[in-house]
Amino acid sequence: MTATGEDKHYGHGPEEVGAPERKKPWPEKQKGPVLLRRDQVGTSTTDQRLLDTTGPTDWLHTDPWRVWRITSEFVEGFGALAELPAAISVFGSARTSVDSPEYAAGVAIGRALAEAGYAVITGGGPGAMEAANRGASDAGGLSVGLGIELPFEQGLNEFVDLGLNFRYFFVRKTMFVKYAQGFVVLPGGLGTLDELFEALTLVQTKKVTRFPVILFGSAYWGGLVEWLRTTLVAQGKAAPHDLELFHVTDEVDEVLKILEESRRPNGSEI
Repeated sequence: MTATGEDKHYGHGPEEVGAPERKKPWPEKQKGPVLLRRDQVGTSTTDQRLLDTTGPTDWLHTDPWRVWRITSEFVEGFGALAELPAAISVFGSARTSVDSPEYAAGVAIGRALAEAGYAVITGGGPGAMEAANRGASDAGGLSVGLGIELPFEQGLNEFVDLGLNFRYFFVRKTMFVKYAQGFVVLPGGLGTLDELFEALTLVQTKKVTRFPVILFGSAYWGGLVEWLRTTLVAQGKAAPHDLELFHVTDEVDEVLKILEESRRPNGSEI
């Protein structure tokens, strides 16, 4: 006690001052930032589980382990693609036949992009993706394929010069956006629409800027654009200026013009 009668050990009862720590009535274990008590406390240690080669392998399929696997995919992707030149991601259906006008358009777009100095990034599969890779390869450009693990394996097409395979769609889609200066979207299905609308959302919310999205093939995309105008915008679910987030064209030369203009905001090279 002080001269004023105050206890120097404020906040502690007399039985706690200088007394040994009381044993908790339940088991407790600290694992990094995680506190485990009662029946959550295991009987083994981290080192034991690491060194026990005959132990269970269920840990391979747990969420904490998946975090490391996901991280490794990002690291591999960033490392492989960080030094790409200016690039354009080209999307389209894997079902596009080799003898179709859409395939020919994909080849022409890939070739034109390569000749303009762009690397061409696709999903690495067949159809429209193969077409764009083929055009880039034929023109001597860098042809990139970002594949995905699927129940029905497709593999990377033969025109891919630099290829990566991913387990996770969201990692793969990050690479499509991060290492490209724009999207060219050929006629495609649900996967193509997924990639298209994610890009539009990123541009709309300003997560990416000066990122042109070009729909190639007015006959194919016209119905979607009309629905956006007469339903989505008309019912107030999107703003009229959201229709300016993308371009529609049938001309390869116009694709290049749009891309070039996007690199020169206000007339100056970025």
